[in-house]
Amino acid sequence: MPEEITRDAHGNELKDGDSVTLVKDLKVKGSSETIKRGTLVKNIRLTGDPAEIECNTKQVKGLVLRTEFLKKA
Repeated sequence: MPEEITRDAHGNELKDGDSVTLVKDLKVKGSSETIKRGTLVKNIRLTGDPAEIECNTKQVKGLVLRTEFLKKA
Protein backbone atom coordinates (compact mmCIF):
# COMPACT_ATOMS: atom_id res chain seq x y z
CA MET A 1 0.00 0.00 0.00
CA PRO A 2 1.51 3.38 -0.95
CA GLU A 3 2.15 5.85 1.85
CA GLU A 4 -0.49 8.59 1.94
CA ILE A 5 0.81 12.15 1.86
CA THR A 6 -0.39 14.55 4.56
CA ARG A 7 -1.31 17.92 3.04
CA ASP A 8 -2.45 21.25 4.48
CA ALA A 9 -5.53 23.26 3.42
CA HIS A 10 -3.62 24.64 0.39
CA GLY A 11 -2.23 21.30 -0.79
CA ASN A 12 1.31 21.72 0.58
CA GLU A 13 2.96 18.54 1.85
CA LEU A 14 3.49 18.36 5.62
CA LYS A 15 6.31 16.44 7.32
CA ASP A 16 7.24 15.66 10.94
CA GLY A 17 8.73 18.74 12.63
CA ASP A 18 7.08 21.30 10.31
CA SER A 19 5.46 24.47 11.63
CA VAL A 20 1.87 25.29 10.68
CA THR A 21 -0.52 28.21 11.14
CA LEU A 22 -4.24 27.90 11.88
CA VAL A 23 -6.52 29.32 9.19
CA LYS A 24 -9.62 29.31 11.44
CA ASP A 25 -10.45 29.77 15.15
CA LEU A 26 -10.86 26.32 16.66
CA LYS A 27 -12.64 25.35 19.87
CA VAL A 28 -10.89 22.59 21.80
CA LYS A 29 -13.21 19.71 22.72
CA GLY A 30 -13.34 18.97 26.45
CA SER A 31 -11.93 22.40 27.28
CA SER A 32 -13.07 26.00 27.34
CA GLU A 33 -10.02 27.00 25.25
CA THR A 34 -10.23 28.46 21.75
CA ILE A 35 -7.12 28.48 19.61
CA LYS A 36 -7.15 31.64 17.50
CA ARG A 37 -6.65 31.93 13.76
CA GLY A 38 -3.04 32.74 12.91
CA THR A 39 -1.63 30.77 15.86
CA LEU A 40 1.75 29.25 14.95
CA VAL A 41 2.11 25.60 15.93
CA LYS A 42 5.69 24.30 15.80
CA ASN A 43 7.12 20.79 15.59
CA ILE A 44 4.06 18.85 14.42
CA ARG A 45 3.95 15.05 14.38
CA LEU A 46 2.22 13.08 11.64
CA THR A 47 -0.29 10.39 12.61
CA GLY A 48 -1.27 7.37 10.55
CA ASP A 49 -4.24 9.40 9.27
CA PRO A 50 -3.36 11.89 6.48
CA ALA A 51 -6.22 14.16 7.61
CA GLU A 52 -4.82 14.68 11.15
CA ILE A 53 -1.62 15.81 12.88
CA GLU A 54 -0.57 15.84 16.53
CA CYS A 55 0.92 18.91 18.18
CA ASN A 56 1.33 20.90 21.38
CA THR A 57 0.29 24.52 21.84
CA LYS A 58 0.88 26.86 24.77
CA GLN A 59 -2.70 26.26 25.93
CA VAL A 60 -3.15 22.54 25.18
CA LYS A 61 -0.72 19.61 25.12
CA GLY A 62 -1.28 16.47 23.02
CA LEU A 63 -3.69 18.15 20.62
CA VAL A 64 -4.87 16.48 17.39
CA LEU A 65 -5.74 18.93 14.60
CA ARG A 66 -7.42 18.36 11.24
CA THR A 67 -5.16 19.34 8.34
CA GLU A 68 -8.04 21.15 6.60
CA PHE A 69 -7.62 23.99 9.16
CA LEU A 70 -3.84 24.34 8.77
CA LYS A 71 -1.45 26.20 6.49
CA LYS A 72 2.26 25.36 6.28
CA ALA A 73 4.29 28.18 7.83
